[in-house]
Amino acid sequence: MPSESLRWETLEALKNSPKGKVVFDPRWSERGEHILAGCTETLGLSSHARVILERIDPVSLQKSSFLDQRITAEETPASGSSTSSVNDLKHRILSSALSLNHDYDQTVCDEVQSESPEADDVSDVSNPVPLPVMSLLSPKAMETAGCIILFEEGQRKKAKMALRLRQEEQEKLVEAAANAESEQLKRFEELMELKQRQEFQSMRDMMDREIKEIMGRQEKLKEEQRHRTRLMNLRLREAELEKQRQTEGRERLRNLNNIQEEILQLNQLLEPSSQTDSALSASSLGSYSARGNHLCSQVSEVARKTAEGEFPSMEDMTVAERTLLDMRALIRQMQQELVRAQERKKEQEQEEQRRKEEQVQAQQEAKRKAEQAAKEKAQKKGLQNSAEDGTMKWYKELQNSAARCAQACQQLQSPKDAQTKTLKLELQKAATIPVSQISTNSGSQLREIFDRIDKLLSGRPVVSGGRSVSTSQHPQALEFVSYKLAEKFVKQGEEEVASHHEAAFPIAVVASGIWELHPQVGDLILAHLHRKCPYAVPHYPPMKDGTPVEEYQRILGYRVNDSGVEGQDSFLKRMSGMIRLYAAVIQLRWPFGSRQGAVPHGLNHGWRWLAQMLNMEPLADITATLLFDFLEVCGHALMKQYQGQFWKLILLLTHEYFPRIEAVTSSGQMGSVIRLKKFLEILFSVQTSLQNRQISQPKGQLSSTFWRS
Repeated sequence: MPSESLRWETLEALKNSPKGKVVFDPRWSERGEHILAGCTETLGLSSHARVILERIDPVSLQKSSFLDQRITAEETPASGSSTSSVNDLKHRILSSALSLNHDYDQTVCDEVQSESPEADDVSDVSNPVPLPVMSLLSPKAMETAGCIILFEEGQRKKAKMALRLRQEEQEKLVEAAANAESEQLKRFEELMELKQRQEFQSMRDMMDREIKEIMGRQEKLKEEQRHRTRLMNLRLREAELEKQRQTEGRERLRNLNNIQEEILQLNQLLEPSSQTDSALSASSLGSYSARGNHLCSQVSEVARKTAEGEFPSMEDMTVAERTLLDMRALIRQMQQELVRAQERKKEQEQEEQRRKEEQVQAQQEAKRKAEQAAKEKAQKKGLQNSAEDGTMKWYKELQNSAARCAQACQQLQSPKDAQTKTLKLELQKAATIPVSQISTNSGSQLREIFDRIDKLLSGRPVVSGGRSVSTSQHPQALEFVSYKLAEKFVKQGEEEVASHHEAAFPIAVVASGIWELHPQVGDLILAHLHRKCPYAVPHYPPMKDGTPVEEYQRILGYRVNDSGVEGQDSFLKRMSGMIRLYAAVIQLRWPFGSRQGAVPHGLNHGWRWLAQMLNMEPLADITATLLFDFLEVCGHALMKQYQGQFWKLILLLTHEYFPRIEAVTSSGQMGSVIRLKKFLEILFSVQTSLQNRQISQPKGQLSSTFWRS
């Protein structure tokens, strides 16, 4: 720049001037120096000049040296000494500046290496942009410039220090803020945890309260349950005691009935008979009879209490047992007397026996002639002596089916090993015991018996005598059980129904239900019934040539054993029981069945039986008995089913058929005829039309109340 060249020229001019070469020190004399001592001393630079020298470009120094040399060469020789001194001065200044600059650079490098890492953050401040190279100034100016530069460096260091402090303060503030935020976050988290714990504790307290309430309610419920259990146990205990009392009472009542029955049977032995009349005197028989009647009245007095709904007490049983012992002793006494009397009249009895046999033969001959005459008379009047061909064919098919069933289970009927014998007994018990237990006690008991029989016939296991038994245990078990079951049903009619007419209905309803589910059992029931009571077909078996009398009587249904043929009363009683059972079966149906199909053996068979009976010639005693029993049991059902046609049949029986019955009945066989006559007279005693006449329902018929019991 022009200013720099003028500055240097000015410095040269001042330097070459006389004043520029003089060094004046006002205190030179005080120090004892020479007045020109300053002119010969070596020049030096102030310490402030190093800052200026740092910014002096070596090229400019060389340039300035070169200019000085050129100026010196142009000067006059007169000034040679001064020029040389000035050059020396320049060289010394230059060398001092270079050495000072080198020392300063070394010092700066050492300081930079020893500075802390924080100096890197302000490196942009400590290394400013190099200032433009400036030319060498005067010492005063250089000192001023150096002071300025030092001041700037001081300010820069202060700024640097302030910046570092500010940074540290900011870092502390940031750290403090971060710490505060962290603490605040911790407090917030602690607060949230506290709230969660409080909520959890409140929920837990609430749950504890609810649990306590629930436990309290449970305790109340448990207490109530315990109270109810105690009450129930008391009631059960009372019920058990009552049941035990009822059981013991029933057992005592059963024993009392057995005792009374035995006493009555024994008392019948005391009644006058042909044997006792002939063996004992009238006075002895009267005393025995009076004593027996007295003992019977004692037992009847005890039994009368049970008719009022009470059970006999132990004292009553003691009285009854004592009475039984007295009756047995009385019977033994009478039998001993009879034995003695019989020994005395043994010959007379033999003669009487022969006389009776002759009378019986005469009666049989007279009966045979009367039957022959009745047959001839019936042939003249158009009545039949046997069943229709279709009925006989059906009868024979049933008998053949029963024979095939018996043949099929022959191996089980006659077992050879012990295991098969045991199985046979178990199966027979399982089939017959439930039928023996049929009664009118309750409908639930009847359903249980029916289910047991149905399970056995269906192949499912049943418990009998504490053991499980099933028809699947033997290939012939089903045929055997069916055969024995049908035989037992007919036997119940022959015995139970014959003694208690009301028993026909529970037995019949079970038989009808089993018949509907298992038809083969129904066919076997009919086969057994027809074999024991051929009048249920109806069929009057004719006597074939060469057939013994006992065998023919067995075919007619009489029981024949070693002691002879059973009496007529016993025979009629059994026939009555079987025909009553048959009449109940055809009108009843198991109430808990599906009721989808037709009745296997319904009222149409009853109508057929009654019509065929009226088309056949009546027999003495048996025809009147069967008609009365059949109409008494089944008349109401036939009336509801056939209405006017039924009454026409009853009119035929009353006006045409009944006189035939009277004609073949002797005077000693009029009991059944009288019962039938009274039955018909009751039907026609009221003068009403046929449509308005009624036949009352039979006694013992099962009602809807019975099935709910």
